[in-house]
Amino acid sequence: MGFVKEFKAFAFKGNVVDLAVAVIIGAAFGKIVTSLVEDVITPLLLNPALKAAGAENIAKLSWNGVTYGNFLSAVISFLCIAIVLFIIVKAANKVTGPAEVPAPAGPTKEEELLTEIRDLLKTR
Repeated sequence: MGFVKEFKAFAFKGNVVDLAVAVIIGAAFGKIVTSLVEDVITPLLLNPALKAAGAENIAKLSWNGVTYGNFLSAVISFLCIAIVLFIIVKAANKVTGPAEVPAPAGPTKEEELLTEIRDLLKTR
């Protein structure tokens, strides 16, 4: 019965539950960002730019059997997602405001005593 109690204590700790919620929210948010990039930004911005450069189907580019186009496509997709995510996080930070950093607490009694002792030793 000890194993079940240990597992229950582990599985329902605040940190584990918070982490599970964060992973689920992160996955859902990832789908939103991916959809924004693939369904909105790519058709509006990236496809016209690739057509102007003469590389409409970048994923099929290859040289001596090496399909480097897939790699380029993945890199471009990553960069688009990173830029969109950066813009979203920056906007969210602007809306929520800067995080309040608590003022540092003064030195404890122990630290004050140690400082006094140090100062006395320096004067000798």
